[in-house]
Amino acid sequence: MSGFDNPFDPDHILKRGGCSCGQHASQVAHEQAVLADEEARIGRVVESTVMRALFPEDTARRNFLRAVGVSTAMAAVSSFFPLAAAKALAAERAPLEKTDLKIGFIPITCATPIIMAGPMGFYAREGLNVSLLKTAGWAVVRDKVMNKEYDASHMLSPMPLAISLGLGSQAQPVNVAAIENINGQAITLALKHKDKLDPKSWKGFKFGLPFDYSIHNLLLRYYLAEHGLDPDKDVELRIMPPPDMVANLRAGNIDGFLGPEPFNQRAVYEEVGFIHTLSRDIWDGHPCCAFGVSESFAKANPNTFAALFRAIASATEYAHKPENRADIIKAIAPANYLNQPIPVLEQVMTGRFADGLGKVRNVPDRVDFDAFPWPSMAVWMLTQLKRWGYLKGEVNYKQIAETVFLATDARKRMKEMGLKPPASDYAKYTIMGKVFDPAKPDQYLKSFKISRA
Repeated sequence: MSGFDNPFDPDHILKRGGCSCGQHASQVAHEQAVLADEEARIGRVVESTVMRALFPEDTARRNFLRAVGVSTAMAAVSSFFPLAAAKALAAERAPLEKTDLKIGFIPITCATPIIMAGPMGFYAREGLNVSLLKTAGWAVVRDKVMNKEYDASHMLSPMPLAISLGLGSQAQPVNVAAIENINGQAITLALKHKDKLDPKSWKGFKFGLPFDYSIHNLLLRYYLAEHGLDPDKDVELRIMPPPDMVANLRAGNIDGFLGPEPFNQRAVYEEVGFIHTLSRDIWDGHPCCAFGVSESFAKANPNTFAALFRAIASATEYAHKPENRADIIKAIAPANYLNQPIPVLEQVMTGRFADGLGKVRNVPDRVDFDAFPWPSMAVWMLTQLKRWGYLKGEVNYKQIAETVFLATDARKRMKEMGLKPPASDYAKYTIMGKVFDPAKPDQYLKSFKISRA
């Protein structure tokens, strides 16, 4: 891949002036400037409207502004009129460029906010008419987004990074507008392996994974390597759609899988497998799926994009609250969505579940939902993509993470909605007892004994 094929190549960015328009130091700075310009434009419109309402006569209005100055006038008006709230409302409710949208999803519980936002009215509340399209696999999702057949889609959180960097496809800028779920995955093994609980005994195993550019692939590789197994030499990793994992386990085509719910619990329900390790026990609070939107769609439809974010963030916040899970399960269980038995989804969403080894476990945060797209999570994904040879050469981790994961936009929208975003875009994480500092990605990468980097 040449520098001019890759929008994040350092030389390419330098030659084009750091951003798409050539006037800013980075694409992040460009997008922040665009956002600030739009906010300023809306603010001026609101201020002008309020002043005209207070001083209908042009002469009186001009005399007042000349006498005290615009800044003093606005400060005075703000003392009795909620200008800030009016500006936020104006920005939030700008006319939608597009109301009929096609959004893709894979039938897994990670897509809960995207799915439930349809039958539970979150899209409609924002003036959006959304067609939710069940999709066969992740490569199909990627291709439909890139070909503009989908306006937006449920995606695995590393997918927008991979697509933007041209990994596995032609490079095309795609953004993570919001994270969908955290935790909610597991390593499931066939029942015949009940006597092989120690991962060191898994040499020669065949594992199912949903996609190369998935948190599942990165977490399973990490887990195996921490137990001394080389994921490229000591086991076989097979890519397959999540709905096919249980059937492949039953047929003996794979020994296990690290996959999304509800298929880990479905394997227990059908008595063909047992849950070995919840993904939260590898990295508690890890991201899994995301709400992905092409950069071109977001730029061409900024008001629609804002409305979509509000719908998804509201649905994600609703799904985060355990008291809402029963209603959500009823909304997402039908055949046109997850097509799963209610008891399976109840075990996943409540965290009280049979593990297939004769125990009933109670893990309330087995799956959770948090919309904020942390760039620090993207940095970790990039270190692992480089670790296993998917990403070559020098990597500007921070720049790529902040360009793809739209934390600045998410923070602004969440504040407008009355939600509380984190104060920072970066956090440290503990993964299998090892601390990851996003400020030191190269040092972290060099610390691994088993690596392709």
